Amino acid sequence: MEKIHGTNLGNWLVLEKWMKPELFKSTGTEDETWLARKMPAEEFQSLLKQHRDTYVTEEDFRFIKEAGLNTARLPVPYFVFGDRPPFIGCIEYVDKAFEWAEKNGLKLLLDLHTVPHSQNGYDNGGITGVCKWYKYPEEVEFALTVLERLAERYGNREGLYGIEVLNEPISWIVYLTAPSTGKAVDKEEAKGSGYVPLPFLRTFYTNAYNRMRKYLPLNKTIVFHDGFRCTAWNKFFDEAKFENVVLDTHIYIFAMENFVPVAKPWVYKIYLNACMSQVQKAQRSIPVIVGEWCICNKYADKAGCDTPAAVEEQKRRYREIAKVELEAWQKTAGWFYWNYQLLRSRTDKVDLSWKESWDFSRCFNHGWLTKEDLSK
Repeated sequence: MEKIHGTNLGNWLVLEKWMKPELFKSTGTEDETWLARKMPAEEFQSLLKQHRDTYVTEEDFRFIKEAGLNTARLPVPYFVFGDRPPFIGCIEYVDKAFEWAEKNGLKLLLDLHTVPHSQNGYDNGGITGVCKWYKYPEEVEFALTVLERLAERYGNREGLYGIEVLNEPISWIVYLTAPSTGKAVDKEEAKGSGYVPLPFLRTFYTNAYNRMRKYLPLNKTIVFHDGFRCTAWNKFFDEAKFENVVLDTHIYIFAMENFVPVAKPWVYKIYLNACMSQVQKAQRSIPVIVGEWCICNKYADKAGCDTPAAVEEQKRRYREIAKVELEAWQKTAGWFYWNYQLLRSRTDKVDLSWKESWDFSRCFNHGWLTKEDLSK
């Protein structure tokens, strides 16, 4: 397959409040678990159906293809098959995604984005402030069965690029510094939370590979997230006899801004060079993709958008940073932008340009990302 140039279809089947807060407004909850717990069942079902039916459609797959991309990463929840009430399954939407992808000449990377009790304590892991999935053998086994069922259902689909075993299992340093740590609604439920140990993750990855390969042909890729430990995998993959596997790392320059107060292109370049040094070490053993990145940054946002001149300067700055990032990703096996969209409309004005910069469709329409840039 050609080098991956893709985007994520986040917030479609796995909800994240910051991306579409109106879904959570009536309950005041912060994540999908508590939304399901607090909202009456019929109302919850109606809300999800309306969202899932409209947030991503075949039109979006055509847009992705026309923008010059070739792959979409599709986050799915552990309850995708509808067997974990009160959550509502969504396998029929995954089926639609394959139909639309194949019709439009795109590939899909299925990504198991959540597990029971969470693997990271983020809202994108299903429940904020809780992270203890790995302590429950029965839930670890359940996650493996979900991966097996996905592999069996889609293993021979033309549109399948591969399956990602688990999104962002958290490391000790990231858990220690994560803003969501300690913010669980139910403190009793959160007791025992912590980072996902590397020895456990290695065992889980091995079991997942072996069980999925029973259904996945060798031309379908199995993807492993680095667990925020990009260089910890060389010996593991050198010794494992895995075929057609890829390591996924997530690199956001906005995350660097939380620790470095200087928002300048040269600072971003230093950060990206350091990240790519780690990536290149990992690539001695396994190809690496940047499964999540975006052009959100304070340097461009500070240009403002109050006047035509400011709008042009903002566009110039976003283009500048986009080129810096895409140049770095040329050293990898490919990338997926986070996210394809936040807002359904691509033209309505929003007050916060930083939010638009997370939205691939808007960045493309604004000219912050161009087909020429993305093809490199």
